[in-house]
Amino acid sequence: MIRIQEHVDLFPYNTFKIAAKARYFTSVTTVADLRELINHPVYKQHKHLIMGGGSNMLLTGDYDGLVIKNDLRGIETVSENDSTVTLKAGAGEPWHAFVIFCVTNNYGGVENLSLIPGTIGAAPMQNIGAYGVEVKDLIKTVEAVDTSSGEMHVFTNAECEFGYRESVFKRKLKGKYFISSVTLTLTKKNHVLNTSYGAIQQTLDQQQSVPSIKSISDAVIAIRQQKLPDPKVIGNAGSFFKNPTIDQSQYESIKKDYPEMPGYTSENQQVKVPAGWLIEQCGWKGKRIGDVGVHPHQALVLVNYGNGSGENIQSLAQDILASVKKKFAIDLQPEVNII
Repeated sequence: MIRIQEHVDLFPYNTFKIAAKARYFTSVTTVADLRELINHPVYKQHKHLIMGGGSNMLLTGDYDGLVIKNDLRGIETVSENDSTVTLKAGAGEPWHAFVIFCVTNNYGGVENLSLIPGTIGAAPMQNIGAYGVEVKDLIKTVEAVDTSSGEMHVFTNAECEFGYRESVFKRKLKGKYFISSVTLTLTKKNHVLNTSYGAIQQTLDQQQSVPSIKSISDAVIAIRQQKLPDPKVIGNAGSFFKNPTIDQSQYESIKKDYPEMPGYTSENQQVKVPAGWLIEQCGWKGKRIGDVGVHPHQALVLVNYGNGSGENIQSLAQDILASVKKKFAIDLQPEVNII
C-alpha cells in the first residue's frame, strides 16, 4: 500500500545537504507499488521527481510536487557460464554496494567504478564512468516502467543511446520512464584490468599490490577518498561539470599559451580537456563564498560548507562557467541535474 506524506524535508535525501521541502513524498519498493502510485490522484494532479541516492542533483528550492524515492532493491543472477555472469540489480540498490558485491565474488568490470555515489538506477541514466571505464560497456538491458501507463519496457544497450555522461533517459525520454532494474554482464575469469588511467598504477605501486579486481577497487577507493570530500561530512554532489570536448585546432591554439594544458584524444579529431584544470586556471580552486565554495583538492567539486542554499551553489556554478568561457572560449556543461 502506497503511503504519501506531505511537506517532507529533503535534507536527508540529497548529498548537497540542501534544506528544501517536497509538497508530497513517497517511496516505492516494488513495481506493484509504482503502478499503484501511477493511478493515485496526487500523482496524476502534480508534477513528480524521481529520486535515487540524491547524489547527482542540486535542489534550488522547495519542490511543489511529488518526490518519488526509488527503493527497489535486490541483486540476482540471471545467467552464468565459465567465463561470465549476468546480474540483475534493483534500481534502488546503492551503486557502491553493488560494486563491492561484484568484487567480493571476483566478478570483473566494475572495480574502476568503486565509491561512486548514487544508485543502480542512476548508473545508466548518467552513463557513469571513472578511470577509463564507462558503465555502458557492461550494461545488457535496462528495465523501466512507463510513468504514464505503468507498462514495463526492456531497453537494450543500443536503445539506451549512451553518450558521455548521457543516455536516452536524460534526453528525449527524460521523466517518461522509471528505471526499475539494470542487468549487467561481468567477467568471471580472464578479467580485463584497467590500471592506465589516473593514479591507479601509482597507487598500486605504493601499496605494493599486484593488479587484481580487489587491488584496483582498493586503489580507486583510496584515490577518491583522498581527492573527493565525503558527502556525509561536507555537502557535495561529486563532479559538478562534465569534461568538455573541443576541436584539435582549438586545443593546439590554447596550448600555445598554456603548454601544460592536459588533453585526451577522443573521437572525430576531438580532444577532451579536464574541466577541473580549466576551473583551476581561472582561480576557483579552494575559493569560498559565504557557505559555498570550490573544494581545495578538486576544482570539479562544488561544496556546501553548512548553510548554503541551492541558489548559492547555482550562482557559483554560473560564475565559474562565465570565467572559463571568457578565458578559454570553452563552454562547460553541468553534470549535476539542477532542479
